[in-house]
Amino acid sequence: QVQLVESGGGSVLAGGSLRLSCAVSGYTGSSYCMGWFRQASGKEREGVAAIYTGSVGYIRYADSVKGRFTISQDNAKNMLYLQMTSLKPEDTAMYYCAAQTRPCAPVLARDAYKYWGQGTQVTVSS
Repeated sequence: QVQLVESGGGSVLAGGSLRLSCAVSGYTGSSYCMGWFRQASGKEREGVAAIYTGSVGYIRYADSVKGRFTISQDNAKNMLYLQMTSLKPEDTAMYYCAAQTRPCAPVLARDAYKYWGQGTQVTVSS
């Protein structure tokens, strides 16, 4: 059973940075699709970034975070990261790590993901 555990959330002032981490367990092999999603209060859960861990370059970002957020993985440590910079108040949300089953594609569609973490809260104040 795949398990995902996020960490690294917190409160930060606008313009600040945070790095979210997701510990992955139960996944055999090193090539899989993972993503970061977020859900603000009263809004739908939306895809932020996605990555295919087997190949460099298969990464996608939501337009709202391009140039500010960076998704990366460390296969040796079974970790997924989301480096967030130039944070804005509208980035405030619960952030979730998610993983697909195989075969997969690094998409930002929520329905493509089967496994989800419990979430970590990010709060950006102005």
